[in-house]
Formats: sequence, C-alpha cells, structure tokens
Amino acid sequence: MLNLINFNEEMKAKEIHEMSLADLRERIDAEKQALNSMRINHTISPLEDTSKIKKAKADIARMMTILALKEKQN
Repeated sequence: MLNLINFNEEMKAKEIHEMSLADLRERIDAEKQALNSMRINHTISPLEDTSKIKKAKADIARMMTILALKEKQN
C-alpha cells in the first residue's frame, strides 16, 4: 500500500526509487488528481502558496521519469 506520510510534500528521488512499480503508478495517479483539484481550487479561490502547484508538477515529472527507467530495466 502507499506510504502517505509524504503525500503532497516534495518527494526525493531516493524515496521514489525505493517504491515498487505498482505503488509508483498508483502514486502518480493520486498526485495527478491532487494537482487537478489544486488547480481547480486555485481558479475558484487563489492559493496562498502557489509554488505548491509547481512542486507537484515537478514531483509528478520526477516520478514518471523514474517509472520509465524502472520499466526499461525490466
């Protein structure tokens, strides 16, 4: 199951590398949903810290890159 301790916080590459493929895919989907809801909420009522959107996008990109590398190795 997912480790939700760091959910919506910037993830380090080392933490991502330690995740299994299934957990990584699940986490990417969850992060994408969180990003979409963050964008919708920002449209309705501006966020206090808009850098969260940028950090979420960077985390998703980092996870997708590592997922692609792991899939290539298998």
